[in-house]
Amino acid sequence: MPTVTMNTEQWHFETPFEITGYSWTGIGTLYVEIQDGEYVGRGEATGVYYTDESADSMLQQAESIRADLEKGISREELLDLLPSGGARNAVDAALWDLEAKQSGKSVWDMAGIDPAETITVATVGLDTPEGMAAAAKRLPSTKIKIKVSGDDPVTRIAAIREARPDADLVIDANQGWTFEQLVEVAPRLQELGVVMIEQPLPRGDDAELAGYQCPIPLCADESCLDMTELDQAAGRYDMINIKLDKVGGLTAGLNLAYKAKSMGLGLMVGNMAGTSLGMAPGFVLAQLCDLVDLDGPMLLTEDRDYPLHYDNGVVSGLTPALWG
Repeated sequence: MPTVTMNTEQWHFETPFEITGYSWTGIGTLYVEIQDGEYVGRGEATGVYYTDESADSMLQQAESIRADLEKGISREELLDLLPSGGARNAVDAALWDLEAKQSGKSVWDMAGIDPAETITVATVGLDTPEGMAAAAKRLPSTKIKIKVSGDDPVTRIAAIREARPDADLVIDANQGWTFEQLVEVAPRLQELGVVMIEQPLPRGDDAELAGYQCPIPLCADESCLDMTELDQAAGRYDMINIKLDKVGGLTAGLNLAYKAKSMGLGLMVGNMAGTSLGMAPGFVLAQLCDLVDLDGPMLLTEDRDYPLHYDNGVVSGLTPALWG
């Protein structure tokens, strides 16, 4: 019978991380470990802050199915036991890892996906234009994701573009704009070479995007948590940012990815911050995506043992010693 260990952990950022309306110096995570004989599966989740998830709330939710986990449930059965969100993500990851070790197969074999290194965006947090340009200049990656608010985003992007003429720039407004502001700034941002705008409008207040022909592809993040919101998002956005903390694990994430691709939508895999253990399932999903945002460990003061390898934005090195 499997033995289950669950606890919360705290990880610290190298520097405070700011987005529209929020600032963090660190993150809390849920850690789940499922052991069956000599085999141990591990998973991690950060949760979704804007749905009021925390490390403690995820732990409480995961504990509610401890008895089921000790009976040896499958990943498919898990989908009916917990709703989408961070708790299910951590448990799902642990079940993938355990199944891989028990079967002697890799998660790549299990998912039917070929592994390859991928390029992640590196993130520039919200700051003054000068501060953001300096931060962008220090980043080795050729793909940069920029956190902006409604406060003069064009000036900030122009400063970053001057500092990094070589980089692909994507913007994450984190729900901080109005529709009128999007219409005004999008052509100017296109001139600056921005290749994607993520979640410009607030979740639940983006109906005006239906029928709007933005000159830059729009990506849904907060406006598409899981499969139940895909149809609506497809009428308003060109891409979907799949975060495993939102959708509730790699099992559900793959289902969402294949459905979105069949509808002609582009894909991005994102993260809510975390260690290499939290990024590992996303690295599998990344192989199906047009854009990859798995830079969580790059923001932390330390990482787990046997971490993913980050080299000038290129992510590689997922080994069974870490996960899968």
